Amino acid sequence: MIKQLSVMLLAAVSLGMMQPSPETIGSIERLDPELDKVISPGARAEIIATGMDWSEGPLWVERHKMLLWSDVPRDTVWKWTEKGGKEVYLTPSGYTGSIPRKGEKGSNGLVLDPKGNLVLCMCGDRRMARMDAPLDAPQPKFITLADNYKGKKFDSPNDAAYSPAGELYFTDPPYGLERQHNDPLKEMKFQGVYKVKKNGEVVLLIDSISRPNGIAFFPGGKQLLLASSDGAAPNWYIYDVNENGLSNGRIFYSAKNQGQGLRGAPDGMKINKNGYVFSGAPGGIWIFNRSGKLIGKLSGLKAPASNCTLSGDEKTLYITNDMNILRLKLRE
Repeated sequence: MIKQLSVMLLAAVSLGMMQPSPETIGSIERLDPELDKVISPGARAEIIATGMDWSEGPLWVERHKMLLWSDVPRDTVWKWTEKGGKEVYLTPSGYTGSIPRKGEKGSNGLVLDPKGNLVLCMCGDRRMARMDAPLDAPQPKFITLADNYKGKKFDSPNDAAYSPAGELYFTDPPYGLERQHNDPLKEMKFQGVYKVKKNGEVVLLIDSISRPNGIAFFPGGKQLLLASSDGAAPNWYIYDVNENGLSNGRIFYSAKNQGQGLRGAPDGMKINKNGYVFSGAPGGIWIFNRSGKLIGKLSGLKAPASNCTLSGDEKTLYITNDMNILRLKLRE
């Protein structure tokens, strides 16, 4: 009887009548009881898509119930839906030039502007741009939002966030240049964090972080969090936001002397409506409260977790984990 039941279940799966359960990965480390407010006991991350070269920049689009992310080496944005699974969404996504090049040429961070248009950090083109097509009919047509500061080209815009005022903030590390900091095409002497005003003016906000990476606003938009992926300064920095730029910069949390032997660094992140921070970090995703206390981790991942995004109701966290895309159910 048990053998017959097993055969019937396998047949149902093969005919599409039943879907196999997604593979789980990693484990939750509860470093503080406060984590129970964020993640339910027993939660596990699931692999919902795989086969990427290097996944980055996840974006949940609530209106279309779809997840988008960049596959940077493949110069492609992928799409995932519960019904359709993984599909190519847009290619090319970061490099529209005609001269063949290596390195991280595709898009990286993805974000929606205040009007709901897709904005991409285009590493290969070294610009911030808006896709000139509807979200449900994507095309590789782009309108440049910013590609230089005072006449000098950016290195490779990496991650971005819109402020509540509708201004675009983004980071510009050297990762998209073929030889990074030593690339002959590099025009800046520093790595910058920038703001694009509504009139298109580009403002340099910070030039003192050697590898600026993830960027996110706390609820209310009066504080900004930045991640430094430099192994010599693996920190998250917090700044006060004002009309003149950023001020009162200080370390929010430092991973110095932590995570030895683990892959990954302070990277892309998202902050929920209650001020909890989810960030790519050594070994997986680290979770902080608004005061900068590390309250938990998703650890035990075999590859770096580069970034994450929240569903519209903030009950699900989607994670770009190198070749995999993960889904982690949060507290209801």
